[in-house]
This record gives sequence, C-alpha cells and structure tokens, in this order.
Amino acid sequence: MKLLIIILNYRDTQVTLDCLDTLAECDVLKDHQAEVVIWENGTGTDAVKTLQHKIESNAWGDWVELLISAENLGFTGGNNRVMERALKDNSDHDYFLLLNSDTLVTNQSFTALIEHMDHNPRAGIAGSKLLDENGDIQSSPFRFPSIISEFDAAFRLGFMSKFLQPWNVVMKMPEKPCQVDWVSGASMILRREMVEQIGVLDEGFFTYFEDVDLCKRAYQHEWTVDFVPSSQVVHLEGASSGISQNEVKRRPAYWFQARRRFYLKHYGAVGTALIDLAFITGFSLWRMRRMLQSKPDTDPPRMLFDFIRHSVFFNGFKMPVVTIKNNKS
Repeated sequence: MKLLIIILNYRDTQVTLDCLDTLAECDVLKDHQAEVVIWENGTGTDAVKTLQHKIESNAWGDWVELLISAENLGFTGGNNRVMERALKDNSDHDYFLLLNSDTLVTNQSFTALIEHMDHNPRAGIAGSKLLDENGDIQSSPFRFPSIISEFDAAFRLGFMSKFLQPWNVVMKMPEKPCQVDWVSGASMILRREMVEQIGVLDEGFFTYFEDVDLCKRAYQHEWTVDFVPSSQVVHLEGASSGISQNEVKRRPAYWFQARRRFYLKHYGAVGTALIDLAFITGFSLWRMRRMLQSKPDTDPPRMLFDFIRHSVFFNGFKMPVVTIKNNKS
C-alpha cells in the first residue's frame, strides 16, 4: 500500500471515532491505496474497548489496525513506534501520514498530498491546509522563528508587525503549492526515503515543537518542506492536548521545555539566550502597554512569570528531555 496513515488516540476517544467515520468514506482506503494504524496512547481499557467495537461493528478490519500502548508515549513516541515497525518490516509504504485524531478529512485531503509528493521527488514533507469546524483558516504554513519574530510576536505593535511581516512565523496563506519552512504536524505527510535518511521524530520533545524540528532537519539534509492548500483538513484543535489558539489557558511546563529544547538544539546557547531575551523584553513592554491602554487581557495566565521561570536564564543551557510525568506548571 502506498500510504500509511498514523493516528494517535489519547483522552478524547470520540474525536478519533469521528475521524474514522470520515476516513471510511475516502477512496484511497476503499481502493486499498492506504491503510490506517491507530495507536492507543495509554488512555486505558475503556478507550480500547470503544475503538475495538467501532472497528469490528463497521467491518473496518481490512484497512484499520489498532495497536495498544500501556503508557502515554507522547506524540513523538506513539508515531515513532508505528513508523519504526513499518521500516523494520520492510513494508511497501512510500509515505507516512501523521494525522491528528481531532481532524475530519475527505478523499482530497490525501490524494492532493500523494500527487504532490509523487511529482516532487525532493519533497520530504508536505502539509495540509487546516480549517476549523466553521471553515475558517487556521495557521498551517510557517517560517522558522527568529529573534525578530519572537520580539514582534511578544510586543504586538501593529505598524511594526506589518513592517516585520516577512519575518513573522505565521505566513500569509498561499493559494498554490509552494515551499515553506515548516508545516503543522496535525496533517503532515513524510516521504519514507527521507525518514530512513534523517530518522523519525525526536522523542526528547514528547509533544510540541517536534514538527518544526523535523522540518528543520529535513532542510538540513536538502529535502524540501511544502504546503499543499488543495489538501484541506478540518482540525478541531486542542481536543487531546488541551492547548488551543482559541482558548486562553495557562501553558503547561512541558510546552516551555519543548520550546527550550528546540531553540537550544538548532540555535545554540547564545541564540537561545537572545531569543528568550527578545520575547521577555517584548512581552514585558506589551503587558505595560496593555494596562496603560486598557486593552483586554487575552494572554495565557502567568505567561510572563512562566516564560521567565522556564527560560535558559533560570534553567541553563542543557537541552531538556521533555516528559509530562509529574510535570506541573
């Protein structure tokens, strides 16, 4: 089969069931061009029984397989175990598709990605256009972050942001397929040949920043990362992680740790210190301006305090290995 679709189930099993319902209508599965592996990532017995019943009652066993983990291995570990098994077994998959459980798909979601990869042999990774349940566009293609982008994202000074737009991490939505710096791991197709060369996801991240890290590594090995807007996927963001662009919640410690790991890995000690300083300075100025201008407070609770506490200035320059066990904010 050409495509292996990998879905991790964790906490919210209902969104996985909804995702499977949309997958069942896709021709790539009906025509045996693809198969699905669900990795149950330590949610527990009830989730396993629910998923097994769904697969068996719909007679989906010819295209979906359920694998069960006794513990939560994170986004990285769960996806890696499935990819590693496929690589070890010398399966005939040309591509691996990492698909969030909180997504809804159509046949075009997959065919557009497959066709793009087939016609662009140096494309190591390609990502879909993400939409919310109302059809509004979510951030999908991105630029790599920098000192400028971190300061601008923190300070949020309108006219400056427009001037610095070419450096912003979030890109203007492309209308045609194009090369970008990185794409969201919510719907990301990986060329098998690339994975064999650069390796699977870095499990030191556990979850968050693993997608931008993988894209960075792909570029370092001269693969391209592409955005394919004709591949559209509805993303019900945050169903498993609890972190969403539309909900203001306190950032967990593992988010900051994953961020610090990414910057230390790719920007070094000096670069990470400058990036942390840029964000702290910009965000401090923004918080003062917000109070002076009586702007609404839409920031995650205790964001400045948490950011400083998790920065390299308080944690040093050793690259952390992220875990969510006993990992409190």
